[in-house]
Amino acid sequence: MKILLLVVGKTTENYFAQAINEYHCRLKHYISFEMEVIPELKNTKNLTFDQQKEKEADLILKYLQPGDYTVLLDERGKDYTSMQFADYIEKKMHFVPKKLIFIVGGPYGFSESIYKIANEKISLSKMTFSHQMIRLIFIEQLYRAMSILNNEPYHHE
Repeated sequence: MKILLLVVGKTTENYFAQAINEYHCRLKHYISFEMEVIPELKNTKNLTFDQQKEKEADLILKYLQPGDYTVLLDERGKDYTSMQFADYIEKKMHFVPKKLIFIVGGPYGFSESIYKIANEKISLSKMTFSHQMIRLIFIEQLYRAMSILNNEPYHHE
């Protein structure tokens, strides 16, 4: 199984990019992991938020294939502790035949069409974080999950 983090817009803050790269390198020891960046929309001043979400949805859908399992990182999703998330990842490793795709939407969230095709939603916190931060928080939690599953000392209870 391959895990893909699909994000809308590049990581613009260098300190986030460096930290994301560090955890990306660490994850390679455990699983097949990639992060794909969908370019931000251009010329959006005349578009409503819903129109922007639909255009982003069209771009997101180009990355999805039959058999992929899609999980939206969404504030209305299910909450997990780090230990529960590790269990979740372990179960998906046995259940998902192709790619497990986690998606971070654009600044206005997801369109209804993306909600309809998603297999589930996960929340990383009840608090609101920038989309730049969510990438780092997610990849760190994925690394933490892998260290938990491998009985390594990164996570302390």
